[in-house]
Amino acid sequence: MANKLLGIDLGGTTIKFGILTLEGEVQEKWAIETNILEEGKHIVPDIIASIKHRLELYGLTKEDFVGIGMGSPGAVDRQLKTVTGAYNLNWSKTQEVGSVIEKEIGIPFAIDNDANVAALGERWVGAGNNHSDVVFMTLGTGVGGGIITDGKLIHGVAGAGGEIGHMIVEPTNGFLCTCGSHGCLETVASATGVVRVARQLAEAYEGDSKIKLALDNGEEVTSKDVFVAAEAGDGFANSIVEKVSFYLGLATANISNILNPDSIVIGGGVSAAGEFLRARIEKYFETFTFPQVRQSTKIKMAELGNDAGIIGAGSLASQLMEK
Repeated sequence: MANKLLGIDLGGTTIKFGILTLEGEVQEKWAIETNILEEGKHIVPDIIASIKHRLELYGLTKEDFVGIGMGSPGAVDRQLKTVTGAYNLNWSKTQEVGSVIEKEIGIPFAIDNDANVAALGERWVGAGNNHSDVVFMTLGTGVGGGIITDGKLIHGVAGAGGEIGHMIVEPTNGFLCTCGSHGCLETVASATGVVRVARQLAEAYEGDSKIKLALDNGEEVTSKDVFVAAEAGDGFANSIVEKVSFYLGLATANISNILNPDSIVIGGGVSAAGEFLRARIEKYFETFTFPQVRQSTKIKMAELGNDAGIIGAGSLASQLMEK
């Protein structure tokens, strides 16, 4: 009787694996290093070898599993189960992923974009409380996200649905984004974006500040440094957090005014600032939303941390039961 799910979270430095129950509880988890050498040709064979080794170790067979789910960076073709243009994996050309894993392991396989998959995880057993309408926003090296409406992920016609990071929040004199536009949310609310805002504001700031001093001296400053200093009462750092919260409040309000989800769940490295950041975002969210949305949509912080990817991949695998 198949009663387990296998979730894979494929990242540029590590590949995380998890064996889960059908309810989303992680029973076993492990990780291996991502070998991106030689155009990433070792990645899929390494995944297969690791799964085979672990199943043997735990005394499990393919009959124990409903399916394998996987979250991957890059452009994912869910039907063909391929990945294209995942540059942090050295995958510039289209990679056969699903067909190879299915053939070697003998378990049905599903794949989606990593931000979408993390959204499924947070929605299922995290802050989303398994609600059918949840938006997940991840603030990391970039800003990504996943939109779940009526229980289903939104993909759009080209698979680019849910690209929250490319919402324009600064239309007049915004920073240039890697996508070619100016003023995208990603340019001001990612880990690097927070520091970019800090540099911009440092030019005009006159008072005493450790962060301002470090920036002026050319020292390395991280988004975490900014939030720690702001919480400790650094006035300049506080003005940076205020500006970033304004952008995030504007973005979450726009999303909510259109979709009215049960909650917008914020995760990723920057979200480690926790309630300090959430409350600030909520203040601007309430400024920019209309009454019904303001009263019904909640701003929450993610709960699953690093496990969101493997749990979401398990959720993706569980959908193979319905087919």
